[in-house]
Amino acid sequence: MSTVPRVLSIAGSDPSGGAGIQADLKSIAATGGYGMAAITALTAQNTRGVRGVHVPPAAFLADQLDAIADDIEIDAVKIGMLGTADVIRVVADWLGRTRPPSSCSTPSWSPRAATGCSTPTPRPRSQRSSRTPT
Repeated sequence: MSTVPRVLSIAGSDPSGGAGIQADLKSIAATGGYGMAAITALTAQNTRGVRGVHVPPAAFLADQLDAIADDIEIDAVKIGMLGTADVIRVVADWLGRTRPPSSCSTPSWSPRAATGCSTPTPRPRSQRSSRTPT
């Protein structure tokens, strides 16, 4: 009998769906896992750029992490954007206490920093309006 891997993504949110928690959950589901999320930052962004970032209090992230771990056994953790030193400390402390069997990190301090990873090819506006982010 095989079990579905339970994977927790700790990352920022991208409302356009192309990065962050949204992309992680899509990837986890596509590979047969059960995805869970603890959100470190909320962004106002689209496929063309970031307009704003809000980092909720680190104590609220700690509450999210503890609530998930108290109820669901976590097989793996994927860490993305952490955003502030306080958030990094909360995640490090939680990992030290819970010791998930597997973890990986695609670190990014902020979505602005992550945008430097690749340079998209400019597209005419007519193509952008009908484009589905990948």
